[in-house]
Amino acid sequence: MMTFQRPARSKTAGGDAPALGDTLTVDGVSVRLGGREVLHDVRFAIKPGEFVGLIGSNGAGKTTLLRVILGLLPPSAGKVRVSAAGIGYVPQKIQLDPDMPLRARDLVGLGLDGQRFGIPLPSRARRKRVDEMLRAVGAEHIGSARVGNLSGGEQQRILIAHALISRPGLLLLDEPLANLDIASEQEVVALLGRIAKEQQIAVLISAHEMNPLLPFMDRVVYLAAGRAASGPADEVVRSEVLSELYGRHVDVIHVHGRVLVVAGRGDGLEIPLEHTGAHADGA
Repeated sequence: MMTFQRPARSKTAGGDAPALGDTLTVDGVSVRLGGREVLHDVRFAIKPGEFVGLIGSNGAGKTTLLRVILGLLPPSAGKVRVSAAGIGYVPQKIQLDPDMPLRARDLVGLGLDGQRFGIPLPSRARRKRVDEMLRAVGAEHIGSARVGNLSGGEQQRILIAHALISRPGLLLLDEPLANLDIASEQEVVALLGRIAKEQQIAVLISAHEMNPLLPFMDRVVYLAAGRAASGPADEVVRSEVLSELYGRHVDVIHVHGRVLVVAGRGDGLEIPLEHTGAHADGA
């Protein structure tokens, strides 16, 4: 069921109680930073194996929400519940130096070193786990390549393998499609959709644009001005829902299988134009 948050209401359409079996539950989360409310009463949940898009323009609160889920930023109100044993995270804008003498498989293996308990894995077991992860993301053929020499799409595969090698139940990705070409976008999204289903990992991926995610996305969490609407894309991405979310009129246009979200000129909204390679001014 779609849930929708409004400024004057704290109860969601789906009710306040989290469903049993949810990997992640965001329950009425609000965040104030510097005296400004960045997030307001955000509510949604993700089950094992679900692939959910966190959509919104710059300043909508996507990265702030991810930081709250990771426990790096305490909410001003509400709570986050994670039932998974671990969280995998692919941060935004990682710069990999082409001259850094680090192979792709070495970067993947570093994901094992953050474990808090237990002794280091023997080298044979470590190599086996790294090989498994490289195969899982379709990157076994680039395992010996320097990470700085890989293409953007290849680097994303390696970073995803790095985040998955500790076998988390929840995977968070902050703008992993930024600066990728269309083909690489499609490859990375298809990879994430497959991994979510095969490994029953709950995946939350933030993006400016939802169109690359639509073929694989189970649900969307759409953020605007710190508030959120969540549910199936065809229920959330509608003019009446987004207009209420933004507090003024928004048009949702379907063109050749793509979705465009647009606002009237001069209204000051940072609404992403939902088509390849273009965003509203300031997004």
